[in-house]
Amino acid sequence: MKDGFLKVGVACVDVKVADPAYNKEKVMEVVYRAKERGTKLLLFPELVLTAYTCGDLFLQKTLLDGAKEQLFAILKETREMDMVIVLGMPLVVNHKLYNCGVFIQKGKILGVVPKHYLPNYSEFYEARHFAPGEKEVQRIRLGGEEVPFGMNLLFCCENMEELVIGCEVCEDLWAPLPPSTHHALAGATVICNPSASDETTTKDTYRKGLVSYQSARLVCAYLYACAGEGESTQDLVYSGHNMIAEYGSVLKESRRFENEFIETEIDLQRLEADRRRMTTFETEGEDGYTRVYFKYDSLDETTLTRKFSRTPFIPADKKDREKRCDEILTIQAMGLKKRLAHTGCQSAVVGISGGLDSTLAVLVTARAFDMLGIPRKNIVCVTMPCFGTTDRTYSNAVTLTKKLGASLREIRINKAVDQHFKDIGHNPDKHDVTYENSQARERTQILMDIANQTDGMVIGTGDMSELALGWATYNGDHMSMYAVNCSVPKTLVRHLVRYYADTCAEEELKKVLLDILDTPVSPELLPPVDGVISQKTEDLVGPYELHDFFLYYMLRFGFTPEKIFRLVKEAFGEEYDDATYYKWLRTFCWRFFAQHFKRSCLPDGPKVGSVAVSPRGDLRMPSDASPAVWMAQLDALKEKLGL
Repeated sequence: MKDGFLKVGVACVDVKVADPAYNKEKVMEVVYRAKERGTKLLLFPELVLTAYTCGDLFLQKTLLDGAKEQLFAILKETREMDMVIVLGMPLVVNHKLYNCGVFIQKGKILGVVPKHYLPNYSEFYEARHFAPGEKEVQRIRLGGEEVPFGMNLLFCCENMEELVIGCEVCEDLWAPLPPSTHHALAGATVICNPSASDETTTKDTYRKGLVSYQSARLVCAYLYACAGEGESTQDLVYSGHNMIAEYGSVLKESRRFENEFIETEIDLQRLEADRRRMTTFETEGEDGYTRVYFKYDSLDETTLTRKFSRTPFIPADKKDREKRCDEILTIQAMGLKKRLAHTGCQSAVVGISGGLDSTLAVLVTARAFDMLGIPRKNIVCVTMPCFGTTDRTYSNAVTLTKKLGASLREIRINKAVDQHFKDIGHNPDKHDVTYENSQARERTQILMDIANQTDGMVIGTGDMSELALGWATYNGDHMSMYAVNCSVPKTLVRHLVRYYADTCAEEELKKVLLDILDTPVSPELLPPVDGVISQKTEDLVGPYELHDFFLYYMLRFGFTPEKIFRLVKEAFGEEYDDATYYKWLRTFCWRFFAQHFKRSCLPDGPKVGSVAVSPRGDLRMPSDASPAVWMAQLDALKEKLGL
């Protein structure tokens, strides 16, 4: 439960129709199993204590009393359990019969939520037996206690404030305005739905979409338990289609036609983070809702079973990844297309190094020129060899330009930089930051001047990972007239270039693109050793796969360093040791704050995903913000790890 993780379970059991005693035993089998696995919230299907398909037997007092008796038996058996359990059962209140979800914990009834929308069409005749639930909450006597009864009930955890549970029953979700919408706007972060949806061809697809979309719209977790085997098959078949969704993603789904218990962990802090961010998520306040408070005995660290991608910016599925790459390339090109058309530019200038970033930039530029019908020869690719340039990157830059049909200009800057060293009194044998940045700024000056010559614009090549770390020379590669890669993380750059190579490139172009992909990432500002790149970025600043992971969870959800450390270990396992994870996480946090002044004056560029660092949109922070709180947590983490 630490870090906002809550282990939840959804189960359907092999019921016998109209046999509450048997059904209670099956329920308890799952309850004990869930308890052993550390489940803290457990949902069962609609009317699980009687079965859903009892028909007119719901009008029999014998059945109704039997269900209530078994509820009390479950209360007795769960007195020592702090798990919140949600059971479906019929209940008579004020001489009316209701289809209810009953919330229990530690042998007590927390509250009862009745179903409102009662199907009364085709094969369903619930309105024949049940009364529709009302929003207004009243107090009823049940098991010798007064308990709240009504739709507008929220169950709030006192020692885990981000956990607020609401409930709707089956058909409620299928209505035009489900009760869960109001529950979420009143503060619910988890919606439980005890259901009994029958199975017909393709209905599972619609049902899954409904659960997924509702969890996305409400920025919540949605637990859906569906009746399964054991229900009467007189006219219908039930498949036990259980689901656990979180913010549009179905985290866990049962196999249909098998009564299964599924479980996973939901991330409540993630949901809270997005609700804070979304100004359109307008809460309705507390009016009309009754809040029932409960506590867990302890908030132990939940063992995580859900998987976290090592590359959160990149879809794991090949088909999804290819679709994403094509979409991003199009967004980048469309942004540049508009800027070129607006300014009337018929020329673009790209500093081409033979590295990944400049390669992606020129590929995007070529696509934008094709969209506008401008000849690719109007793309001026400028290669500017200097002290650190290797034959491999130089050759790739030249070949790439020629194969794309762009114009190539080669300007060696060694003499200009040497003269600059003399002018400022810098020893060229001193390979410090002045030595490196002088080259980067000289290149930018040349690109800007050529843009003036050709009545064009300089296309920026730097990516979002470099901007997050401040790994750019201020007023050097940091500056351009339109930055097409500014919201593309380094790990994604590689996939975009690979996608272009596989789908858009003829054989010779593909060959050079693959060699660029195989070249170590380097600014090439220090002399090579034996003709080989000596300055590898990831040796200096850390692995980009880790930094992109940190970047995603810090900017997208505002997670703490301690939680990010936990997640990166879950994602990468033993690929790195604790000391390495800690070292680069600390580096990321420190550089992210210290280098923000570079992001405060970035040129325009297109946003392509949910994370970006534009000072005009996604990341508005002062350049002199203090990292003290983040560093203090990292210090505490270091001590905890014994590093």
